[in-house]
Amino acid sequence: MARRLFPGAWLRKPHSAQVRLSHVRIKYLFISWLVVFIGSWIMYVQYSTYTELCRGHDCRKIICDKYKTGVIDGSACSSLCAKETLYFGKCLSTKPNNQAKLGEQGNLSELVNLILSFADGNKDGRVSLPEAKSAWALLQLEEFLLMVILQDKEHTPKLIGFCGDLYVTERVEYTSLYGISLPWIIELLIPSGFRRSMDQWFTPSWPRKAKIAIGLLEFVEDIFHGPYGNFLMCDMSAKNLGYNDKYDLKMMDMRKIVPEINLKEIIKDRQCDSDLDCIYGTDCRTLCDQSKMRCTTEVIQPNLAKACQLLKDYLLRGAPSDIHEELEKQLYLCIALKVTANQMEMEHSLILNNLKTLLWKKISHTNDS
Repeated sequence: MARRLFPGAWLRKPHSAQVRLSHVRIKYLFISWLVVFIGSWIMYVQYSTYTELCRGHDCRKIICDKYKTGVIDGSACSSLCAKETLYFGKCLSTKPNNQAKLGEQGNLSELVNLILSFADGNKDGRVSLPEAKSAWALLQLEEFLLMVILQDKEHTPKLIGFCGDLYVTERVEYTSLYGISLPWIIELLIPSGFRRSMDQWFTPSWPRKAKIAIGLLEFVEDIFHGPYGNFLMCDMSAKNLGYNDKYDLKMMDMRKIVPEINLKEIIKDRQCDSDLDCIYGTDCRTLCDQSKMRCTTEVIQPNLAKACQLLKDYLLRGAPSDIHEELEKQLYLCIALKVTANQMEMEHSLILNNLKTLLWKKISHTNDS
């Protein structure tokens, strides 16, 4: 009998293991169901928002109806509505409101002439009423005004035409600093730290990265206290920067580049409890005046410091050993720049020139230059 009891004990153990296994299965089934449910909900919300705001067919119909009835006109209207050689490729924004207030600008008469020249779509020497209506609609877009101002600059995509509040620019081959683009649903599932590592794997060769970086430094120089004032880059993201097949930098999205005077007007009356309440876009930060509980109007970091922060890992990975140490030093000096520092403009110019010179010297003898 004793021998029979011993095997019996062994027979009871699988039953206990099966119970535990069934609990584990239920747990994993529940977690899997929860993940699928949440993922489906996110996909539904994202898709409904995207389809609601990015209906190219509906947008084109509205614009072309207005063109055919003579309400609007422009140099791109014929290609879009009559010849149908112009089509929508990709939705740039899912935000319905991208309008911004136009602040006071220097050289106002010159700016007006620039706008009138662009508004004359058929180049007949006069601006018709439909062309004027289109130009006025475009002037509600801050980035359009900036593109008109910077049309002679190398790193601003060329304006090809317009129709109503739609404007057309040159095609840019690569639309991010990094060479990999994933569907948005996959982006949601990848941890941010791993995504940053992936970004670094898919980049051009170092000399080409250096040339792209020089382009960003030159663009920062173009908008720093130019003839139309100082402009602030308030979303320094790799996705807002692209480059062509010659590795010349091109600005992809200029909606968060704003005149400094506009930013001061936007943020001066904002209530705050801490400095975290005094942010415009993602990168334009001011301080919270605790005595008044209001945001101050002076941004903390200049554009150059934010550009260097973005370029640090991009440039240091794969940098030639003979300039790595000096490049790292200059980048950290650049990142430390503060708007309120004494002699900031002199330091700004010195660091910018040092970085450009260091990079150009290293790639000037290569085909990539």
